[in-house]
Amino acid sequence: MITRRDAALQLDIPLEMAVRHGIPAKLTLDELLELEKTPPAWLLQSRANRTGKPVWVDLACVVCGYHEASRPKKWWPAWTHLSCDDHGVDELPEPEQGTARSEVAGVGSRFVAIVDERP
Repeated sequence: MITRRDAALQLDIPLEMAVRHGIPAKLTLDELLELEKTPPAWLLQSRANRTGKPVWVDLACVVCGYHEASRPKKWWPAWTHLSCDDHGVDELPEPEQGTARSEVAGVGSRFVAIVDERP
């Protein structure tokens, strides 16, 4: 059995769309494979309307490797590294010489975006 969220990840659709179109809270792998093999009209239309922007992104901590899939947000910066919010600055890779480092909290459920930019 897999969850609706995992099915949405696999189908590359928002979780809200999975709920709206009746994907159950739990489904078997065979049910998911059948959805992929013979997609319903709404799924075909969703895929045809893609703008190139990803529906899900994989976020990974540069320190410990923890990762999660999340829906990208418009306000997220273009980061150099991601770190779990419980890691210290001393655990991060050193910034390149001549760059200024800033941090943006709140990426995904627990990440801090590390942004290294040239002034």
